[in-house]
Amino acid sequence: QVQLVESGGGLVQAGGSLRLSCVVSRRAFSSSAMGWFRQAPEKEREFVAAIDRTGDRTYYADAVKGRFTISRDNVKNTAYLQMNSLKPGDTATYYCAAVLRYGLATGPGEYDYWGQGTQVTVSS
Repeated sequence: QVQLVESGGGLVQAGGSLRLSCVVSRRAFSSSAMGWFRQAPEKEREFVAAIDRTGDRTYYADAVKGRFTISRDNVKNTAYLQMNSLKPGDTATYYCAAVLRYGLATGPGEYDYWGQGTQVTVSS
C-alpha cells in the first residue's frame, strides 16, 4: 500500500512563503512522477506543478509559474513545493500525487496515489 503524507501547510500573509513536503512510503519513489494539485472550496481540483522521476523536468500551471518551485529528493522519498510571493488566490487544500511512469503527468486522472491534503491559507 502506497501512502503519501503532506505537511507544511498553514496560515501566511500575502507575499509570504511556505514549503510543502510530501513523503512517499514507497521504494519505487524514484520511478514515480510526482505532482501537486490544489482545490479551493466549491472549485474543481486544479493542477499546480509536476516533476519527472529524475527531477530533470518540471512543469507549472501559469498561475504559479515564477512563484512556485517543485523539487524532489529521491534518497528521502520526498517531494517538495516551495511557494513564494503567495497571494490570497492561492488559498486551497494542496494535494501531492504519484504515478509510476516516465515523463510528466499534469492531469489528476493520470495519478494513481494521493495524499490527504494540507491546508494553505493566505491572508490579505
